Amino acid sequence: MKHSAVSRAHPVILSEFSAINPVPDGNLAKEFWTGARRVNFDEAGFFRQKHPDARTVVASRWTPQYLYFAFWCHYRNLNIYEGEDPTHERWRLWEKDVVEAFINPTPDRPSHYYEFEVAPNNQWLDLEIDLAQRPFINEKWDSGFLHETRIDVQPRVWAVEMRIPIASMTASAAQPMTEWRVNFYRCDGIESGAARRMLSWGALPFNPPENSFHQPDSFGILRFISGSDVETEPNAGSI
Repeated sequence: MKHSAVSRAHPVILSEFSAINPVPDGNLAKEFWTGARRVNFDEAGFFRQKHPDARTVVASRWTPQYLYFAFWCHYRNLNIYEGEDPTHERWRLWEKDVVEAFINPTPDRPSHYYEFEVAPNNQWLDLEIDLAQRPFINEKWDSGFLHETRIDVQPRVWAVEMRIPIASMTASAAQPMTEWRVNFYRCDGIESGAARRMLSWGALPFNPPENSFHQPDSFGILRFISGSDVETEPNAGSI
């Protein structure tokens, strides 16, 4: 789907082509990420209050086989599930600190997309979502995505690197200037309930009582580009 079909009101993240398929190790200082175009967000999903000490920076790259994401997450304190095995999928991971990517590779079917979550201690969750179904969450779906995290306590930043198999999302191979829909979220803080900071890249319409992240109209645009396209838009984020 070409970008002309999507409203310019939605935020855009550029994902540059890569000729290599690195295995995630959580090191976002490596060359693979140093030149990647970045976006950032620090606003509450529903009310858009700014939380600069929870600023989250995101970058993306792609290959014919994989979609990559990098997250740099500023934090005050970490709130994680202690003493659990991170090799096993963790249900309700969103109740602790986490970054989330909701990805829709078929924008003509907005109710169907995929959810990926990773916590600072590398616990994870992946889900298939179809809002037209009941229940709308397929928790048995397994993408086989790889992810690694690192925590840098001096600047108080935790980092996530994801590698998602494109084929797992029943998506056709990406091409330069193809556009998918995507939104990024951050759950942060040691508080509980409504006091927690629930941040989003694309603004979320207020929809009580659920106040759900699952609002496809809020998704931004993920635009796949070749290396020659990198200078067409400014870099919007920095660490």
